[in-house]
Amino acid sequence: MLLIKGGRVIDPVSKRDETGSIVLENGKVKDYIPGGNIPKTFDGKVIDAAGKWVLPGLIDMHVHLRDPGYEWKEDIRSGTLSAAAGGFCSVACMANTKPVNDHPEITGSIRRKAAEEGAANVYPVAAVTRGMEGREMTDFAELAEAGAVAFSDDGKPVASSLMMRRALEYAKAFDLLILSHAEDAELAGEGAAHEGWTAHRLGIPGIPSAAEEIAIARDILLARLSGGKIHIQHISTRMGVDLLRMAKRSGLPVTGETAPHYFTLTDAAIEGYNTNAKMNPPLRAEEDRMAVLEGLIDGTIDAIATDHAPHDDYVKRCEFVAAANGIIGLETALPLSLALLAGGKITPPRIAELLSANPARILKLQGKGSLRKGADADVTLVDPDVEWEYREQDVRSKSRNSPFFGWKLRGRAAATIRGGRITHSLMPGVSVND
Repeated sequence: MLLIKGGRVIDPVSKRDETGSIVLENGKVKDYIPGGNIPKTFDGKVIDAAGKWVLPGLIDMHVHLRDPGYEWKEDIRSGTLSAAAGGFCSVACMANTKPVNDHPEITGSIRRKAAEEGAANVYPVAAVTRGMEGREMTDFAELAEAGAVAFSDDGKPVASSLMMRRALEYAKAFDLLILSHAEDAELAGEGAAHEGWTAHRLGIPGIPSAAEEIAIARDILLARLSGGKIHIQHISTRMGVDLLRMAKRSGLPVTGETAPHYFTLTDAAIEGYNTNAKMNPPLRAEEDRMAVLEGLIDGTIDAIATDHAPHDDYVKRCEFVAAANGIIGLETALPLSLALLAGGKITPPRIAELLSANPARILKLQGKGSLRKGADADVTLVDPDVEWEYREQDVRSKSRNSPFFGWKLRGRAAATIRGGRITHSLMPGVSVND
């Protein structure tokens, strides 16, 4: 039994934001005790959470664990250790592994390895098409039975509108969700950065915002046609946010996410041909960054997800155009999200929605995203005031491709508790796996 005492308990599902205590037992939330009313006798471990936020365990609904097939970049063990260090109790891993997660046997092997080695819950996302080649649909029913929580060819768009329509119709029959990597690959062409002044001046071929926006518009229209549910991944443009907003106002079953780099950085970060700022979709202009912020504030964007994409040095320390896309993000997502509080328009409960409650709702993760009685004992303790420097030598991931090294950050996970067991701690006297 574990008592988390006297913290600021923030649970959007229970509409709770107040000082209180949480009792965890047998992997579940046993009780909530309001105010300072602590039991005089308690037969278990006590964590003093005074000055900390007590949040439902954070959930990252978009990570690349690279396992199986690319374990030198990341594996389930290192990726989930990085997740725990960032405050995440659960992650949903994309299908672009080797082999691609397009068969129940692969889905099952990911789950088994995660159960044995994972420091966080791992929810496999299976491919929409076999080999992610866009030609033949996978068997959604078999994959879901094996443990897939959603379907995505992330890393590649589903180029065929007919294929995406059929996938949405098939998914609807089983009440399953498609996660869309929204990109018109032909329009993006050989581009390597946002089509704007910075790329033009550096001589880097550009990717127009329309390459993302056309695909978002198509997928929204296909959701309308099919009645299937679709989730738009890594939204980065002003019009992309507007399209999602219009879809929601029309009552369509569409949700969306963005990543911390899209509301923190602009394409100016690629100055000096910085390949650690190269990603897909690319960092955009300031007007896009501000639109993404507005989408987070007004509820248009449902979730913040990292798109954690580990890469080894040799595919990053090379010519910009040839460099791989993506950055690691599990250990910086929380502090970068907490920076949104400074303007006063994002509140702590909204942070909990974006990083926990909404991902749990979208992916239908039973028992996750809340601290109500009977929920899973997944808890993230946040120190909102601690100041620290993000240093390369402290990273738990196997890869080091981040544009944020050397940044002074404010706020971080003080402790991460999954299923009632401590998977990460920076708190004195609170040990991992207690």
